[in-house]
Amino acid sequence: MKRLFIIPLLFYSFSLLAQSPKYEFRAVWVSTVANIDWPSKTGLTNEQLKSEVIRILDKQKTLGTNAIILQVRPTSDAIYPSELEPWSRYLSGKQGQAPEYSFDPLQFWIEEAHKRAMELHAWFNPYRIQQNINDELVENHIFKQHPDWGWVYGNRSYFEPGNPNVWDFISKVVTDVVSRYDVDAIHFDDYFYPYQVNKEEFPDSLAFKKFGGNFYPDNLHAWRRHNVDTIIQILSSAIKNEKPWVKFGISPFGVWRNRSQDIFGSETSAGTTNYDALYANIIKWQQNGWVDYTMPQLYWRDDHPAANFTTLAYWWSDFTFGRAMYLGLAPYRIDKKSDHKLWRKPKYFIKQIELLRQIEGIDGFGYFSSKHFFREDFKRLNKKLQTKLCVTPAIVPPMPWIDNQAPLPPVNLTLNGTTLYWTASEASNEFDKARFYVVYYFPTKQIKQVKDDRYIIYSTGELKYTFDKLPSGGVIRVTSLDRLNNESPLSDPIVFP
Repeated sequence: MKRLFIIPLLFYSFSLLAQSPKYEFRAVWVSTVANIDWPSKTGLTNEQLKSEVIRILDKQKTLGTNAIILQVRPTSDAIYPSELEPWSRYLSGKQGQAPEYSFDPLQFWIEEAHKRAMELHAWFNPYRIQQNINDELVENHIFKQHPDWGWVYGNRSYFEPGNPNVWDFISKVVTDVVSRYDVDAIHFDDYFYPYQVNKEEFPDSLAFKKFGGNFYPDNLHAWRRHNVDTIIQILSSAIKNEKPWVKFGISPFGVWRNRSQDIFGSETSAGTTNYDALYANIIKWQQNGWVDYTMPQLYWRDDHPAANFTTLAYWWSDFTFGRAMYLGLAPYRIDKKSDHKLWRKPKYFIKQIELLRQIEGIDGFGYFSSKHFFREDFKRLNKKLQTKLCVTPAIVPPMPWIDNQAPLPPVNLTLNGTTLYWTASEASNEFDKARFYVVYYFPTKQIKQVKDDRYIIYSTGELKYTFDKLPSGGVIRVTSLDRLNNESPLSDPIVFP
C-alpha cells in the first residue's frame, strides 16, 4: 500500500506545532443505503467497487480518521455473502445478485481499513426490511417466508420489535458477521421503532396482544421499550460470547428526554425523543453495561430553538456510567447557502470539535458522512483537520472494562533503504496480539522513553513504514496496539546518524 505521510518531513526540525489528542475516537459513517456514500451507484465492477473503497479510506487517513462505520446491512440484506439474507440491491441494483467472481466487499473493507490502522465497525439496521414497499424482495427473503414477523408503516416495512422470532433472527445475523469477519465493533444507529409518520400509529396491536405478556393491555409504551431493551441485551451477550473483544456501540437520536418529561432529561424541547418516540432507553443500556460506547447524533447548532448543541454535549457527558461517550457531528449541514448562518462556513463545525475536546467524558466524534469530504467547498475544512485539529494520528481510546493488559512491543526493527520493518511479538492470547502499530520519531539522538503524542508520525496495520526521505539524526521507535488499543512499551530504537 502506498504510504500516506500525515506529518511532512519538514516537521522533523520539530518546532512541535499544533497538537491533537493522543487518544481520541475519530470516525466516519459510510452509508450504503440508497448509495449515499458507497458504492456511488449500483452495477459497478469489482475493480470499481475496490477503487471507491480505497479512495474513501485514503481520504480519511489523511484527515486523521481512525474508525470506519460501514453500513453492512442497510435493509435486511447484506454487502457480504450470507446464508441468512440476500445480497443488497445497493451493490448490483437487484436484490440477491452477488458481485462477480465471489468478491466479498466486507472482507475487502476490513483488510484495507486495518492496513491503515483504522477500526472497522459493522453498522446494522435492526428492523428495516424495505426502504420502499415497492422494492422487490427475493423469494427466499425471511419476510416472505414469515410475513407475520413484520408490518408496513408509512412507505416502508419493518420487523416487529416485540416478536421473539425477530430477536432470534437478528441475533443470528449479527453473530454470523462477528464469527466470520474480523470486525472491531457492531454498530447500531438511531433506527429502532420508526420515526412517526403523519401521526400514524404503529400497526403492532396484534403483536402486543400476542407477545405483550404482563404489559398487556395497559402498558403498550413500556412493552415497546422492553422489546428494544431485550434485543440490545441479547446482542450484547451474543457478541461477547462469540468474540469478547468485539465492541458494541449505539449512535442514538441526540435527545434522550426533555427536562419537561423527566427530571434527568436535557434542557431541550425536542418533539421526538429516544425514550418516548423511538422506545430506545439508551441511558439504561449504558448504565447496565450492555453497550461499550454511545455516540448520540448531535446534528444541531447552538442557536437551535429546540436542541442546543452545547447543552446536549454537556448533558451526555454526565451519563457515561464509566463507558465510552463520543458525539456524532454533522458536516453534511455545512452549506454556504444555508438559512442558518452558523452552518454557512466550516468554522462553526471546527468550534464544535474544539468544544467537545474540552468536555470531560467525551472522548471523540464521528462524522456523517464520508462523501462530503470530497466536496470542493470542503477543501478548507480538510486542511484545518490536517494542520490544526487532527495533526497527529490518534489512538482509539482503550476500553479497560474489556481488557487493560498491554501487548509486547514489536521486535527486530531493521532499516532497508527508506523502509523500516519490524516483527510482531508472539502472543497466544487473542487479547495480547498486536493489531496496529504506532511509529514515533524523536528529533534528538537521546533515546526517549516517553510515548509523547507530539512525536507520533504514523499509525499502520502493516509491519513496515516507508519514509519519503530518511530523517537526519534522531531516533525511531515503534509500539504495538492490541485489539482494545492498549499500547505496548516502546521498541528498541533505530538511531539515525
